[in-house]
Parts: sequence; C-alpha cells; structure tokens
Amino acid sequence: MPFPFLVPVTNTPQSPKICRRMQILVVEDDPNIASFLDRGLSAEGHAVTIASSAEDARRWVTTLGTGLDLMLLDLRLPGEGGEDMLRSIRAAGFNAPVIVLTARDALHDKVAGLDAGANDYITKPFAFDELLARIRAVRRSTSQPSSTELIVGDLKLDLLTKVAQRGERHIELAPREWVMLEMFMRHPNQVLSRSQILSNVWSYSFEPGSNVVDVYVGYLRRKINLPGLPPLIQTIRGAGYRLTST
Repeated sequence: MPFPFLVPVTNTPQSPKICRRMQILVVEDDPNIASFLDRGLSAEGHAVTIASSAEDARRWVTTLGTGLDLMLLDLRLPGEGGEDMLRSIRAAGFNAPVIVLTARDALHDKVAGLDAGANDYITKPFAFDELLARIRAVRRSTSQPSSTELIVGDLKLDLLTKVAQRGERHIELAPREWVMLEMFMRHPNQVLSRSQILSNVWSYSFEPGSNVVDVYVGYLRRKINLPGLPPLIQTIRGAGYRLTST
C-alpha cells in the first residue's frame, strides 16, 4: 500500500463511476495523498484542482465560483485549520457539498466538522471505492443548483448546448473541442500539461510521440483566438497550454 492513509484505487465492474463529470476541489497539504486523489478522481472523468492550504482553497472557491461541484477537505492544514475555513466560507454563502477527509476519528471531532458545514465525514485510512460511494450519496442528497455556463473574460461556454460565445460571436465546437475548452475554462490562467489534457479529454494516454493534443489545441485556438481580439489560448513552451482571462 503506497500511502498509510489510503487504500489503492480499484476500478472494477463492481465499482460504478460517479454519475457525471464534476469539478472537485481537493484541499490537502500532504502531496502524496493529494496526488493519489487527483489520479483516482481524474481517472473517473472529473476535473480536479488541488489546494494545499486554507488560503489556496479560498482563492479557488472564488475563482471557480458556481462551477465548483464538490470539496474534499482535510482538517489539518498549515495556518488556518480546515474547520475554521469551512465555517467561514459557509457563512459567506458557499453551498457546494463538502466531504471531510481526516485522521481525526473522535466523536467530538466528527460532530464539530459536521456542525462547521460538512456534508459527510470520512476518517483515514479509507478505501477509494468508499469515497466514490460517499460522493455519489452526497450528490444525491444535495439540491444546490449547478451552473450551466462558464465565463472567462469575454468568453462564455454553455454547458447544455456546448456552444461557446466570444463577444457577440457564437462558436460551434466539435465534441472533443468543447470538452477541452471546458477543462481550460475550469482552470483559467493555469498551465495544463499535455498529459493532463490527455487524461481529462481522452481518458487514456497515447503513444509518447502522439501530437493529438497539439492538433486539437490548434483547432480550438483557431476558433477562440479571433482576429482583432487578444489571444486567449497560449502555448507555454516546454510546459503545456494556458487559457488567459484577459
């Protein structure tokens, strides 16, 4: 077992996928656990963002807004604790479901976490399949509305029609293009590597020499980077691609 707090992912026929693609914020300062959750949830088809502190989490909550579907929260964070952070963002109107993942297993800790605004509480170690089941249960039991539109600068993406709009111009997208654009728009100003894009858009890896990501980014760039307007999709040499918000 690679990490003491986690049971490895078991993608078996008896382990059903979560119902739909979600934007999940993982608030965890242990890089091994954060990486484990990132890989497992990304393999389930979800967009994952990692925050290593309460301060980082607050920034991502503001950036992602109503596009954030779920938070997985460790309570032991550097600086401000997770419990205090959760209580304050709930007071400020944050309504997305929150599942606490922590080594604290005392009854009073669980009560305090739930009272602070958590929807569920899982103690470490835990099985990844159990986490997926808890996520499904939380999603069924919460009724918060989900946004049907992503907005970055003057670019909008309607998640129902899969049509993008920049300014007054509507942009028709092929299926892979809108999945890729959704990924970019859920991570504005963040450099996304080719491997991250492959994992999220195609859900598996091509041969190392494959240029499929570059080809599709090229398709998307020609549709989004319109003449007379600032280019939004940028190449970061040696690192990947980025969608800017200006």
